[in-house]
Amino acid sequence: MAMWDRIKDQAKGLQQGQQGHGSGGHGAGGHSRPGSGSKGSKAQLVSMLKTQLTSLKTELKSGSYRDASMAMCALVAAADGTVDPAERQHVESLILQNDVLQNFPPEQLRQRFNKHVDQLSFNFQQGKAGVMQEIAKAAKKPTEARAVVQTGFVVAGADGYVAPAEEQVLREACAALGVSPQEFGL
Repeated sequence: MAMWDRIKDQAKGLQQGQQGHGSGGHGAGGHSRPGSGSKGSKAQLVSMLKTQLTSLKTELKSGSYRDASMAMCALVAAADGTVDPAERQHVESLILQNDVLQNFPPEQLRQRFNKHVDQLSFNFQQGKAGVMQEIAKAAKKPTEARAVVQTGFVVAGADGYVAPAEEQVLREACAALGVSPQEFGL
């Protein structure tokens, strides 16, 4: 549970100081409301990350963000080494409903996501190497790099739980993007 509190505090910090304040403290800002307990904080966190992404919608229109996000979504879906058809369909629907990803034609998103899932399903280790290369393309722009990780979190946390395997691939994506995993409480 402590991880969610750290992520939530970090998300608040990002929301309040998007430009240039860095990642100052973990909950020491005095902005947290007493009594906003950690029950339901996972849903709040996912909601907060969605809000942050939506606020950046106009900046997130590049092909590198689109491609890296689809690779990230596929990696989260396949984090445990398999993707069953129901899970694939569920993640695809999350992608198509995502406000920011509506910057792109649904067919482009679906095609890229499914290509990555197919690669990961066929040979997870080999597919993962290709997916990580795709994710790393967003590293040039810090805003996009963070947004790719946030997108992965939103997908991973959609069921109210981030599995250890999902946390692991999110950490690896942070490394590929040059983003500090501590920034996301990982």
